[in-house]
Amino acid sequence: MGYYAIKSYRDLIVWQKAKELAVSIYKTTASYPKNEIYGLTSQMRRSAVSIAANIAEGYGRHSTSD
Repeated sequence: MGYYAIKSYRDLIVWQKAKELAVSIYKTTASYPKNEIYGLTSQMRRSAVSIAANIAEGYGRHSTSD
């Protein structure tokens, strides 16, 4: 197993998995009933995208105090 310097949040495996989750949620919710587009579908999509966004935001702080 080789180690390398992390230059971006995109290098983090946890961010990559979060992105995969978001893509999966978008694909899954595409088949949900259209009357759920502003309810459950929207909430699931926003929360999945939020995971990756929060990881990127945390990486950008370069501090553990927050």
